[in-house]
Amino acid sequence: MADDRLIVALDVPNALQGLQLADQLGDAVSFYKVGLGMLTGGGLALANELKQERGKRIFLDMKLFDIGATVEAAVRGLAQFDLDFLTVHGDPHVVRAAKEGAAGKDLKILAVTILTSLDRSDLDAGMIKDGDIPDLVAERAGRAFEAGADGVIASPQEAKLIRALPQSTDRLIVTPGVRPTGAALGDQKRVATPQSAISDGADHIVVGRPIWQNSDPRAAAEAVIDELP
Repeated sequence: MADDRLIVALDVPNALQGLQLADQLGDAVSFYKVGLGMLTGGGLALANELKQERGKRIFLDMKLFDIGATVEAAVRGLAQFDLDFLTVHGDPHVVRAAKEGAAGKDLKILAVTILTSLDRSDLDAGMIKDGDIPDLVAERAGRAFEAGADGVIASPQEAKLIRALPQSTDRLIVTPGVRPTGAALGDQKRVATPQSAISDGADHIVVGRPIWQNSDPRAAAEAVIDELP
C-alpha cells in the first residue's frame, strides 16, 4: 500500500514517459515530484493529470529564484493548479514573496537550503561563505522558517540538525539524496538510507533513479517503503 512519505521523482524526459511510469507504479505510490527538467516536456500537464485525474499528491520542484515581485507572480500562477508542494530558493526575500503568492491556497512552500549534489569545494567555487555544510544548511533552514517557509529541502544528513531547531516545529523536512540500501549514489554527495532519513526527522523522502531506472519500478518503490520505519 502507498505511503506518502515516499515521493517518487519523475525525472524522465517527458509527460508521456511520466504517465507510463505512474501506470507501472499504480497504487504503490501516492506522491510524485515533477521537476524543472520536465518543464518543457509537459511537466505542468503531467502534474495536473496526476493530481486531478488520478488523485495523486504533487511536489512541483521548480527552485524558483528571482526578485520578490517576479517570484510572487510566478507562485500565484502556479498556485491555481492546487498542487501540494513547491520549491523556491531559501533566501528570505524569495520565501516571503512565495508565501504572498500562495496566499489563500493549500500549496506548501519548501525552501531549498544547499543542493544535495554540492560539497564544500562547490560552495567555495560559488563564493559561498566559509563553514561546514551542515551548519550552513541549519542556518539557512532557520532563516527560511523565520521568513514563513512551510518546510525545507535538505539532505538526509542534515535532517536531525534541522529538526532540532526551535523554528522547525510543525514544519516539513523533505530529503532528496536518499538511496535504498545497496543503490548507486549517482551524482548525489550527501546521502542516507530511507530508514535513517525518516528516523532523523524527515517527513518525506524523494527517490528517483533507483525506482524509475529499475526493471521493475513498482517492486523498487515497494522495497523503499519496506525500509521506512
